[in-house]
Amino acid sequence: MLQHLGFAALASTSSGFAWSTGRPDYAVTCSDALQHLGALCEAVDLPVNADFESGFASDPATLAANVSLAIQTGVAGLSIEDRDVEAPFGLYDTALAVERVRAARAAIDRSGDDVILVARTEGLLSDPGALSQSIDKLVAFAAEGADCLYAPGVVDKADIAVMVRAVAPKPLNVLMMRPGLSVAELEDLGVRRISVGGGLARVAWQAMLTAAEHMKAGSFDGLAGAASGKQLNDIFGGFA
Repeated sequence: MLQHLGFAALASTSSGFAWSTGRPDYAVTCSDALQHLGALCEAVDLPVNADFESGFASDPATLAANVSLAIQTGVAGLSIEDRDVEAPFGLYDTALAVERVRAARAAIDRSGDDVILVARTEGLLSDPGALSQSIDKLVAFAAEGADCLYAPGVVDKADIAVMVRAVAPKPLNVLMMRPGLSVAELEDLGVRRISVGGGLARVAWQAMLTAAEHMKAGSFDGLAGAASGKQLNDIFGGFA
């Protein structure tokens, strides 16, 4: 559908994929994610960036092996975050996080494929005041070969501008989870990459929840405005 609408590149979403299988975010396995990424890359003619979570491993060696498997699915890029897979809401310390980025970089280089490495820190999601610590991590990731830097949770114009300058000349990715700054405003701040995470999935699920709540109350008003079967068949049929 996004290809049909003219978007030039796509990205997977760990949360959106997990919800589509009836599971919460972070509940899918590496095997699940790899199969999903392969299906996405096969379905479209656009470059696909993989939300590869924490690489489905704590130790750098296993992370590197998993990154190699992700590359084989055909992705054009992948993100590795510093969320500790064994400690909910915990982060890897800077030394280990940097070592993991280094391992991912080495795996990509060994593959010979031109895959973009996006290194991200989740610090601002758990502590909105962790701007300085997050920037320090991003700068360290950039030094280890990350092609693009990403800190979900940075939303203030001034903070975004500071982060853009800190990681330059590498590009900064900004996550837009809700209405706020426009594409033009982000571009003016120096942002060169924007993602919406599971935003589109949340929009779709809310539409279903609203329609289902109407049905439970005895009304079908929630089905108003739905896309027609023909419209969807025409869109998806064009890429069959």
